[in-house]
Amino acid sequence: MKAFNYFQPTELRFGSGRVGEAGEAVARYGKRCLLVTTPTDVVMEPLFTRIKRILAGSGVECLHFDGVVPNPTTECITQGATLAKEFGAEVVLGVGGGSSMDSAKAIAVEASHPGTAWDYLWFSDTQPSEATLPIVAVTTTSGTGSQFTQVAVLTNPQEKNKSAIYNNVVYPRVAIVDPALMLTLPAHVTASTGFDVFCHAFESYLHVNASPYTNMMALEAIRLVAANLPTVVDDGSNLPAREAMAWADCLAGLCIAAAGVTLPHGIGMTIGGYCPHVMHGEALAVTYPEFTRYTYPYAVKQFATMGRIFDPELNHVSDEEAAARSCEALDRFLQRIGMWLSFEGLRVSRDELVIIADHSRVLPDYKNNPRVATRDEIYEILEKSYRR
Repeated sequence: MKAFNYFQPTELRFGSGRVGEAGEAVARYGKRCLLVTTPTDVVMEPLFTRIKRILAGSGVECLHFDGVVPNPTTECITQGATLAKEFGAEVVLGVGGGSSMDSAKAIAVEASHPGTAWDYLWFSDTQPSEATLPIVAVTTTSGTGSQFTQVAVLTNPQEKNKSAIYNNVVYPRVAIVDPALMLTLPAHVTASTGFDVFCHAFESYLHVNASPYTNMMALEAIRLVAANLPTVVDDGSNLPAREAMAWADCLAGLCIAAAGVTLPHGIGMTIGGYCPHVMHGEALAVTYPEFTRYTYPYAVKQFATMGRIFDPELNHVSDEEAAARSCEALDRFLQRIGMWLSFEGLRVSRDELVIIADHSRVLPDYKNNPRVATRDEIYEILEKSYRR
């Protein structure tokens, strides 16, 4: 058996109604909390008010920073960190999807270190220390897995660069996963974040650092996505299906924390940096049909296994045929959940595709793919994804 390591310091609290434990979880790490969320609106205001009551009930004083934007920027991180320092925050609570949780992590770094969060990216000589404020995460989507990772993704608009902090000190101390919070999530957000769950699981299964442990979790996550994502896209109020997707998100997040992601995420991060109006799940879905056809001959067993999950008829054919036909099976799944996308439909120009291809190998994710892509091969994937 392959030798491997596995490390996961985050305490998981999973189940409907568990958000009520947020106050007690935060109070273990401090009595002054910066609550980090997207802007307060009519949809989210009841939850944010409820969270504040829960914190107060545990004796936690709270300051609410609700300036998180999609593809969180260095500017919004600095705004939140400034508030945290002025308030004397002892703990940071991120409530929401990946943008809110990643922002909470980056704010926790910037509020406790010189300079800005951008100074502490994964490749920097200077890395965040144990002085980083403790982080608690409450996720309201099933998609990013950020509640279980040592990653905080942020975008520098001036550089048009999307990168990440990658350090064990930004693992959340506690992750509260309450599927009841996800019942009102809109269908397209459900589909986009849910496809991200599949990508995390499948790419960790393909990854050079995959292990028996991560493979076990990845395959279960893929099964859960295949069986439940169409259901929650059609009926977001289906609590059992929401619970299944929330568990799949947990499994996939645990996978990428230990293994990682591959070529589509490197491309997707670059798309997000240059085209911030494109959701992360959209940036993945738009290239996946071409990515699967590019990669499957180099990972026949993994693609055959994935294909048989989405299309049981492939159980009756060879691995080679199942791997090839897995591409079509995943195409049908993308169409079923409303994620059959094109760059043209996402308002990304062909000129921007050239720039994206030029920069998609800045992050090292492409090196972990079973087939390592050149710049021109990435451009070919992008160009084939322009119109469908």
